[in-house]
Amino acid sequence: MTDTYDYIIIGAGSAGCVLANRLSEDPATKVLVLEYGGSDKSIFIQMPTALSIPMNGTKYNWKYMTLPEPGLDGRRVHCPRGKVIGGSSSINGLVYMRGHARDFDEWEELGARGWRYANCLPYFQRAESWQDGGDAYRGGAGPLATNAGNRMQNPLYRAFVDAGREAGYIATDDPNGHLQEGFGPMHMTVKDGVRWSTANAYLKPAMNRPNLTVITHAMTRRVLLHGKRAVGVEYELGGERIVAKASREVLISSGPIGSPHLLQRSGIGPAAVLRQAGVPVLHDLPGVGENLQDHSEVYIQYACKEPITLNGKMGLLSRALIGAEWLLFKKGLSVSNHFESGGFIRSDASLQWPDIQFHFLPAAMRYDGKKPLDGHGFMVLTGPNKPKSRGHVRLRSPEAHEQPDILFNYLDREEDREGFRRCLRLTREIVAQPAFDRFRGEEIAPGENVRSDDEIDAWVRETMESTYHPCGSCRMGEDAMAVVDSDLKVRGLEGLRVIDSSVFPAEPNANLNAPTIMLAERASDIVRGKPLLAASNAEVGVAPGVGVTQRSGTPMRAVRH
Repeated sequence: MTDTYDYIIIGAGSAGCVLANRLSEDPATKVLVLEYGGSDKSIFIQMPTALSIPMNGTKYNWKYMTLPEPGLDGRRVHCPRGKVIGGSSSINGLVYMRGHARDFDEWEELGARGWRYANCLPYFQRAESWQDGGDAYRGGAGPLATNAGNRMQNPLYRAFVDAGREAGYIATDDPNGHLQEGFGPMHMTVKDGVRWSTANAYLKPAMNRPNLTVITHAMTRRVLLHGKRAVGVEYELGGERIVAKASREVLISSGPIGSPHLLQRSGIGPAAVLRQAGVPVLHDLPGVGENLQDHSEVYIQYACKEPITLNGKMGLLSRALIGAEWLLFKKGLSVSNHFESGGFIRSDASLQWPDIQFHFLPAAMRYDGKKPLDGHGFMVLTGPNKPKSRGHVRLRSPEAHEQPDILFNYLDREEDREGFRRCLRLTREIVAQPAFDRFRGEEIAPGENVRSDDEIDAWVRETMESTYHPCGSCRMGEDAMAVVDSDLKVRGLEGLRVIDSSVFPAEPNANLNAPTIMLAERASDIVRGKPLLAASNAEVGVAPGVGVTQRSGTPMRAVRH
C-alpha cells in the first residue's frame, strides 16, 4: 500500500505536534504523522502531580538505558523518552523554562546561523499563552498554556527565594522574561489544572482537519532515498510493512535518541558505525549520533522541622483525596508539578550567563517518586547546566525495535566534576541562610560528612541522575560534524530535515521542552517558506557584577541585546 503526502512527520512529540498543526494550516497541504505510541487518555498523564508514573513505566515511555557509564563507576542511567502522542511533553516534569538569551546567541556562534536570541524570542511568544498575558517577552495568545502553578503557597518556596537573596544573589520576577539570572518562581505547562502537552496544545485541535492524517502504533523502519533525495518512508503497522511517499519533504522529529537512530537505520550516518551494524551506507555523515549531551543533577535533601512538606501527603488516603479533588474540580495540589521556585546562578565571576540551575521541591524523595523520606523534608535538585562531556547514540542492528547504544559519558570532563562540587557547596551556603532557620533540620543527603573533593566526587558518582534533557545528537552547524544546516536540512541530502532537540548545538541553560517547541515553531515557517517573524529588540536583563563578582544582590541593570 502506498499513499502520497506533501509532508511526512516522523514522531508526534514536542516538535512533531507543532509541525503537524502549523503545516496543516494550509488546507491544500497533505500531512502524515507517524507515531509509535498511542493515546494519551490517562489520568496519570493529564494530572500534573502524577508525572512520575508515566515517566517511569513502559506503556508511555521508551525507557532507554545507557550503557555502563565510565564516569559513574559503571552505573547504567535511565533515559526516559515519550512513547505516546505528545512525546516527552506528555511524560515530562512540565517545567517551562526557555533558557538564557546567551544560550541562543551561542548556537549562532557554533554555526546555527539565524538562531540567535533576538530571532528565537518571537517564536517563544507565538507559541505561548502566559497566564498574565503577553508583553515584550511573554506570549499571550499562543497554543501552549503556561502558568505558575499554585503560586508558591507553601512557605518553603518563598524561603528558598529569600535564602538566595540573603546569600547575595538577586531575585527575578520572571526567569522567562527580562532577566533569567536569580531566584524566583518557576513556570509549568498546565491549563485549567491539566497537563498542557503539545498533544493537547497543538495536535488535537488540528486532528479534525481532512488534510492531516495521524497514524499511531506505527514504527518507522527507515527513510527511503532515491539517490540523494528522501522520497518517503517505510513503516510497520499491525505486522504489515507499508510505504508512504512524500512529494515535498520527510521531517524527522523522533527526538535526540530516536532521530539519529532512524537516520542510521536508513543508511545515513558514520560509515564505520553503519557497517558494523550491518546497514548499507547510503550517505556517509559522521556527526549522526555524536555530540550527545544531557543535564544531570543531584538531590541535596534536608529534614524539615515543620510538618508542611509533601512528605505528609504520600499516604494512600491523602493521594486518593488529592486525586478526587482533581477529578471533580481540577484544583489543589494535583494541578502543580511542585517545582514552583528555583534559581539560576553563575558558578564563577568570569561567566557571562548562568551555568547552574536549582529546582526546589518541598519534599524529600526521588524524582521518580520512590524512596520518600520517612518524615518531613525538602530538597534542592541541582547540577551544572552547561556540561562539557559528550557521548553518542549508535545503532546495534538494522532492527527498528532494538534499542541503540546510548552513552552520555557523564562526568568525563573535569569541568563537569568541578561543577558538581560547586553546586553542592553553593547549595549548602544558600540553605544555611536565616530564611531557612525555622524549617532547616539535619542534612540528609549527602550528609555533613561529605566535604572534601574526593568525598563529593564519590557521592556524585553514586547518586547523580539524568535531568532528562538529552540533545545535540544531530547537531546544527556548518562544520564536517554537523548533521543539519541552519534550515535544519540534512547535509548533502534533499527533501529531509531533522526538527527536534537533537539539532541543538549546545544545551540551553534550562529545561528543554520550551526551546524544542520554539524550534519547531520557527522551523514550520522555514519549511513552508514563509517570511520569518521580525527579530525582537527587547532588552535582556544582565545581573550586576557580571565578569567581576560571582554574586550580587544590588539592583540589576539592563542592556540592549
